Amino acid sequence: MRDINKVMLIGNLTRDPEIRTTANGQTVASFTVACNRSWNDPQGVRQDAVEYIDIVAWGKLAEIVGQIYKKGRRTYVEGRLQTRSWEGQDGLKRYKTEVIASDLLLQDRSPLGGNASEASQAPSVPVGAAAEASAPSDDEINIEDIPF
Repeated sequence: MRDINKVMLIGNLTRDPEIRTTANGQTVASFTVACNRSWNDPQGVRQDAVEYIDIVAWGKLAEIVGQIYKKGRRTYVEGRLQTRSWEGQDGLKRYKTEVIASDLLLQDRSPLGGNASEASQAPSVPVGAAAEASAPSDDEINIEDIPF
């Protein structure tokens, strides 16, 4: 049985995306999504918490993020968790876990006055396909390569 590494989030961008280009010309977008949750504690008092989750998008998906994503926009993010490591200036090993986006879908109204479905569905079809084609991938079996 194969392992599963899949993340699905809905939240709001906490800042405008940061768009960069790698040395080999690959576009990368980084942004943070805030996801709220609420629950009642044992005394019945409502409690609230926020998780801040770092998201990374590559290639065409990153370009789309740079064009339409802004601080405060509500978005659906689908992707996988990835942890990277590096050595800090103090010589200690550092780790960062982030979501590598494979699909994004805006959930709020377009800032240009369109309705939510227009704003969210326009980029959704090419976004996922572009991400799959341009994101660095592991050695996985393509479903279309299976002969039956």
